[in-house]
Amino acid sequence: MTGPAYGLVCLTTGPEIRFRTITLTRYRALNPDQRYGTLLDLYADNVARVRRAADYCAARGIRLYRLSSSLFPMLDLDGDDTGAQVLAHLTPQLRDAGHAFQDHRIRVLMHPEQFIVLNSDRPEVRESSLRAITSHAQVMDALNLERSTWNLLLLHGGKGGRARELQAIIPDLPDAVRLRLGLENDERAYSPRDLLPVCEATGSPLIFDAHHHVVHDRLPDQEDPSVREWVLAARRTWTPPEWQVVHLSNGLDGPQDRRHSWLIDQVPSAYHDVPWIEVEAKGKEEALVALGACAPTLTA
Repeated sequence: MTGPAYGLVCLTTGPEIRFRTITLTRYRALNPDQRYGTLLDLYADNVARVRRAADYCAARGIRLYRLSSSLFPMLDLDGDDTGAQVLAHLTPQLRDAGHAFQDHRIRVLMHPEQFIVLNSDRPEVRESSLRAITSHAQVMDALNLERSTWNLLLLHGGKGGRARELQAIIPDLPDAVRLRLGLENDERAYSPRDLLPVCEATGSPLIFDAHHHVVHDRLPDQEDPSVREWVLAARRTWTPPEWQVVHLSNGLDGPQDRRHSWLIDQVPSAYHDVPWIEVEAKGKEEALVALGACAPTLTA
C-alpha cells in the first residue's frame, strides 16, 4: 500500500447515495399488510442504492465505505419481525450488493447510532441495544460480509464509568456482532486510556480518534505527542495490525470544537503510516477529493 485508504462516511453531499427512511409513527399507523409492502418498497430501493454505492466508490478509487446504519428502519422492533421477513425476501439483491463491494475490494463497516449502550445500568436499554446491534450484524451477514474486523461494527464505550461491565458483556455477544466489534474513544465518557484494557481483554480493536482525544484531554491540537502514542497503542489491538482504522476530523472552530468541519485542514503527522483512515467531515466526498483521496468525477 503506497498511501492510506481514506474512507467515505455514509451519505454523500450529492444525490447518488441518499437513502430513504420512515418514522416509527408513520409505520405504526399502517396495518400489517401495508407495513410489509411499505418496508419492501423502501428496503428494495435502499439495497439498490447500496449496490450503486459500490460502483460510486470504485469509480473514485475509494477503498473504505461506511454503510449507513439507517438502511433498514424497523428491523430491530421488539415483537415485530416484518423487517426481518422483508430482508429475507431480498436476499439475492443483498448478496449482489455485498459481492459488488468485495469484487471492487472495498472495505465496508458500520457505526451504529449513539443510543446503543450495551453497558447501560438500565436493563431495558441493554435489551434494546442488543436488538439494535444484532440487527446491524444481520444486515452485514445478509450482504455476505465476513465476520471479522475487516468489516467493523463500531461502537463507543457507552455508559460512562462502566468499562468493566462493557468488558463482561462483549464475550457473550452473538458471533455476528462480537467478531466484527471495535471500540472508539469519544469526547466525554471514554478516552483511549479507558478503552484500551477492554480491547486488550476482549480482542476488540481500538479505533483511535485524535479529534475526540484532543477534546477529551483538552490538548492544544492533534500534533500533541500523545496522539502518536495512542496510534501505536491502538495498533497493537488490531489483528492483523495492517487492518488498523483511525478516524480523522477537524473541529469547525478550532481543535476544541466538537463539531466537524466541512473539509479536512489538518491531518495529524501521527497518522503518517496508518493504513486506513475514515474521514469524518461534513463535506463527505468533497473532503476526500480535497485530500487527493478520490477522483472528483465518475470514470467511463
